[in-house]
Amino acid sequence: MKYTDTQIVFRELPDEITLAINISGCPLQCEGCHSPYLREDIGTILTKEALKQLITDNPGITAICFMGGDAQPIEINVMAKWLKKHYSSLNIGWYSGRKELSPDIELQNFNYIKLGPYIPTLGGLDSPHTNQHLYEVVMTREVDINDVPIYGFNDITHKLQKSI
Repeated sequence: MKYTDTQIVFRELPDEITLAINISGCPLQCEGCHSPYLREDIGTILTKEALKQLITDNPGITAICFMGGDAQPIEINVMAKWLKKHYSSLNIGWYSGRKELSPDIELQNFNYIKLGPYIPTLGGLDSPHTNQHLYEVVMTREVDINDVPIYGFNDITHKLQKSI
């Protein structure tokens, strides 16, 4: 999995100072994509050492968000799990353009998940007409047969929407 660049952002995850990491190799081909260069297999391999350096180089961040990575959900999950273990004070997000969450994603490794392809006529997350949804990952009151907590979604898209 490769990344092309990073940026400190304030609107991708509500109430967070987020280090957004742009992942290349996107297979989705959304019409009107704001970052079509991310379709290419370009950039630098995102290793745990590279993540550690990005965190060191960006003091004050409260979250990391993987922007893309739909071709490598297993690798996104591995990196999120590692971040949760080694940087537990950081919240972790993933922006996926898919309609449904990959079965390779373990919710306990994330605080936020965005799902949905960009559709120009519906707009992005800031539009009240968007098909995209930003979810906060929450622990439910339920447990599985091994007494392990079950995680679910709380839709928080409204926190990013402009009033009309």
